[in-house]
Parts: sequence; structure tokens; C-alpha cells
Amino acid sequence: MEQQHSVQDNPLAFESTGRLIAKYSVPSVIAMLVSSLYNIVDQIFIGQGVGMLGNAATNVAFPFVNVCIALSLLIGIGGASNFNLNMGRGKNEKAKSFAGTSISLLILSGLALSIFSLLFLKPILIAFGSTKQVFPYALTYTRITALGFPFLIATNGFCNLIRSDGSPRYSMVVIVTGAVINTCLDPLFIFGFHWGIAGGAAATVIGQAVSCVMAAVYLTRFRTMKLTKDCLKIKADNLKDIVSIGIASFFNQIAMMAVQIALNNTLAYYGALSSYGSDIPLACAGVIIKVNAFVMAFAIGIAQGCQPILGFNYGAQLYSRVRDTLKKEIITVTAIFSAAFICFQLIPRQIVSIFGEGSAAYFHFAERYFRIYLFMVFINGLQPIVSNFFSSIGKSLKGMFLSLTRQILFLLPLILLLPVFLGIDGVMYAGPIADGIAAVTAFFLGRHEFIQMRKLETSQDSSSEAAAAVPR
Repeated sequence: MEQQHSVQDNPLAFESTGRLIAKYSVPSVIAMLVSSLYNIVDQIFIGQGVGMLGNAATNVAFPFVNVCIALSLLIGIGGASNFNLNMGRGKNEKAKSFAGTSISLLILSGLALSIFSLLFLKPILIAFGSTKQVFPYALTYTRITALGFPFLIATNGFCNLIRSDGSPRYSMVVIVTGAVINTCLDPLFIFGFHWGIAGGAAATVIGQAVSCVMAAVYLTRFRTMKLTKDCLKIKADNLKDIVSIGIASFFNQIAMMAVQIALNNTLAYYGALSSYGSDIPLACAGVIIKVNAFVMAFAIGIAQGCQPILGFNYGAQLYSRVRDTLKKEIITVTAIFSAAFICFQLIPRQIVSIFGEGSAAYFHFAERYFRIYLFMVFINGLQPIVSNFFSSIGKSLKGMFLSLTRQILFLLPLILLLPVFLGIDGVMYAGPIADGIAAVTAFFLGRHEFIQMRKLETSQDSSSEAAAAVPR
């Protein structure tokens, strides 16, 4: 018999927002941090075992990861948000159909991306900015990791549904297990079996496969309702709603991919015109992008963890709880990113050294890149938090616009324009300028929605008072 929960009985409607944020966001943050460690661990072991060209190769291949995460967020966030919105409205059957459609879409999209990537791998890697020296390493690495794309996409998407079902800890365990396996196999394959960069890729795929199996097993025993084979049918109306909400997170990742491709090509071109050469900037960018992605995992993890809280309470018209959740999200993320800012300014060389040795020019460029490109990191959490907030409450257009602000509207034009005047330094200064403008944009859009919810809340109170005053 299908388990049913009324809106009033759901803890999302009455438990303190602080406790809910901790309950849902801490496992989500841990899962995101560990997920980002997939790439960092590979970068560290490959850097130590293969060297600078290995670091550059993983950087060239990284846009593939952006595409995988983009698809998993498009379907996973879109499906999970619609699941929670409909649960908040008491429409349990509709919520079930969204979960089923999402599961099927995740599986199909992973298989399609893997096949496409393997068929057109060589021209894609060249387009991603690979140099002649880096290309053989990038080709070896990506040929293997492409086999894991279906596992990566399915796992991340399934975990969004698992969190929405009220099991954030299990979602965390799924990701952590795969990362631990990857971390254990990396040194064995790279150094023990002498597989080099292929060993790092193989370790990653095995870890992703185990995580995917664990997530799939959970779906057979969903807590809030029983998922049947019938609900796995892809419904056109569900597809539209899933895409409309998940599109913001999707575009955010695609924007990151577009920026990285432009960044790789710009660094290679202007690096060749500088004293650093083309390979040093590519290798340094690979390290710094992975470290920044690790910090951004805090914001994304908190945002994804709060998605069920925001979606359910907005659907149930409990606007004060939505506002309180958003406020606490922003305060927490800003504190974490401020700590990251201090580290990036004070100890950039020590951070870079973790990823292997290099020449004096390599470390000189890396230190300057850290300090300049990530100078505004302390406010970088605002944009993903507010963007995900709009997606969680069903306002996909605003979420999509915000997801495009930093990467496409601001950073990409600056990356292409500033180096014309400043050389390779222009790439570095593009980062903080784009970060500052994007944060200001997110602040004003979020503040406007905050005020609108306060007005809705006041209107509800007035209606309740008027109803209470009517004689019976």
C-alpha cells in the first residue's frame, strides 16, 4: 500500500528551519565536497605520477564533467523540485510521476552522452584547447572516463531524488563510498600497476559505478511512496515542467563549460606570447579551477540541500519559512567563502604544491592567478544560492537568468576582451570583475523576491483576520 503524508504531517512544514538546513545541507555539502574530490584526487595523483602535462590533460577534459553535471542537475533538480512542490500541494500521484520520469531521463541522457563523446572525442579535445604535447594524455584519460558518464549522471540525479525523499544521509553515503573507492584505487593503479593517467581514469569510473548501483538500489525502496514500473514512463507534460525548473542549474554548468573552453584557448594563445609558454597556464588553470570548484561545492551543496525545504514550504504557502531559510543560507555561505578568500591570498603556493612540482615560472604564475582571479571569492556564493532559490520555488526564468550572469554575460566577454589590452593578465582580472557584478545582480533580484514574499505573507494575515471577524 502506498504510504501517504499530509502537508501538515511533513516535518518540512513545522520543524525549525535551522535544524532542517543542518539535516539536509550537511549531508549534501559533504556529498558535493566528496564528489569534487573525484577530480581533485585525480589531479593530485596524476600531477605527482605524470607531471604538469597530466594536470593540463585533466583540465582539458574537465568540460566533459561540466556537461555530465549539467544534465544531472537539469533532470535531477527539475524532477526533485517538482516532486517537492507537488508533495507540498498534496498531489502525491503527480509527485510520483515526476520521480519516475526523471529516473528514465537520467539513464537515457547518460548513455547518449557517452556514445557521442567516444565517437567525436579527438575533434572535441582539440576544441577544448588541447595542445600537441597535452593531447595524448587527454585522449587516454577521456576515452576511459567517457565510459563512466552514465554512472556519473545517474548518480548525481538520483541523489537529488533521494534527498527529496527525506534521505540526505544516504545520498551522502552514496557519493562518499564512490570517492573512497576512487581514492584507494588511484595510487594502486597509477603507481602500483604503473598505468599512469589511464589508472586515474579507471579508478574514477569504478568509483562512479559503485555509487550508481547504491543509488539505484535506494530507488527500489522509496520512503514517501512506492515507485512502480508504470511511473518510469516519460510523460511530455512532466518533461516540460522538469526542464523549466532544472534549466537554470543546467545553464549554469554549461556556462562554466563554455567559459573553461574559452579560458583554455585564451590561456594557450596568450601564454605562448608570454614568458610562461602555453602549457604552464593550462596546468595552473586546471589546479585553480579544481580548488575553486571544491569551494563552490559548499554553496551548491547548501543550495541543493535546501531545495526540498524551499520547494515544499513555497508550495504550502509558508512564506516566512522560505524567507528564513534563504537568509540563513546566505549567511552561512558568505562565512565559508570568506575563509576561502583568506587562504587563497595567504597560502596559494602551499595549495598548488599539493598537486605536484613545477618550475619557478609555474609557481609564480599559479600564485598570481590565485590571488587575482579569485580575489572576490568571498561573495561568490551569493549567485548560486539565489539562482537555486528561484529554481526551487518554480520561478525558472529568474533562476536561469542568474545562472547565466557571471559565466556568460560577464566573465566570457571579459576573458575575450581584456587580454587584447593586458595580455595573459587580462584573464586573471576578468574573474574578480565578473564575480562582483554577478553578486550585486543576485543581491537585488533576491531582495526583490524577499519583499514580494513578505507582501504575500501580510496579505495572508489580513485574510485570516477578516475571516475570523465574520460573525458565525
